[in-house]
Amino acid sequence: MERHVTINGIPLPILIDQAQHELRQEALRQLWTRSLIALAIMAVIVFGLAWLLAGRMLRPLHAITNTARRLSGSTLHERINLRGPRDELKELADTFDNMLERLDSAFTAQKEFVANASHELRTPLTIIRTEIDVALSDPDMTQQELREMGAAVTEAVDRSERLIDGLLVLASAESTPNPVDVDLAEIAENEVALTSGEADALGLRLELDLQPAPVHGERALLERMVGNVVENAVRHNLPDGWFSVKTGVSGDKAYLRVANSGAILPPEEVERLFERFYRPDKSRSRQTGGFGLGLSIVKSVVTAHEGSVRLVGLPAGGLEVTVTLPARPAAATA
Repeated sequence: MERHVTINGIPLPILIDQAQHELRQEALRQLWTRSLIALAIMAVIVFGLAWLLAGRMLRPLHAITNTARRLSGSTLHERINLRGPRDELKELADTFDNMLERLDSAFTAQKEFVANASHELRTPLTIIRTEIDVALSDPDMTQQELREMGAAVTEAVDRSERLIDGLLVLASAESTPNPVDVDLAEIAENEVALTSGEADALGLRLELDLQPAPVHGERALLERMVGNVVENAVRHNLPDGWFSVKTGVSGDKAYLRVANSGAILPPEEVERLFERFYRPDKSRSRQTGGFGLGLSIVKSVVTAHEGSVRLVGLPAGGLEVTVTLPARPAAATA
């Protein structure tokens, strides 16, 4: 007979099964508890690492945002200057810095332009006001004195009109709304004829070599550009000097080259001749009616026509101006 062992009336196999079940339940409870604790610890660690990593990654964006918020017309000199590896955020910050540099230069140029224009307009307006005040304060002014006052006022008005015309040309030279086919040689011939009186008065010797130089652009702007270059060569010359005007096509470019005798220009002054209202010899520019806008207009017109202009100070004195513009396709092929 098989003998059954019991404890407190409960068979031993049942007790063993109960004990194994309780051990399994306790092991599961401990496993769940430890898993939850480990999961909580891992969640805290992952959250902390993610927060640190996100903060590190977003710090450049915060720097860009804070810089953008601080920017105004007087703080455009600020830069982000982001340091770190060359990644997308570094590229974004550098692009933002380059944009700020361009904006700073544009705002500075605009302020200088407005200040210079205001100064140039103030001079003729002061002359007009002074002449009128003198006339009004003198009841016994003779007819001759009235004529002299009228001539002075007229000259001041003409000077103001020339300045305003130059400013309008600069404003309109940013685009070419009505491009047509024109020939730089034809324009140069006309402009040389217009300045022949001044050239003869100074006894200037002219060297003319006008080969066809067909281009496509705004005729009025190109005429003003060529006229400014030719006038500059005549008015800033020496008595009994010379000037030369040449046009032609080289490769796919049409060119206008104007050179003249004159005073020796240091290289640093040649570089500044494109600046608006810059005049190397202010007293002489006053006599010739110049404002320092001529070559600025030339550069603006040439840039609007996708060309280039180069200034070279001649060793013996004077200046050489070379303008190159895209030639008409048919002319370039020929």
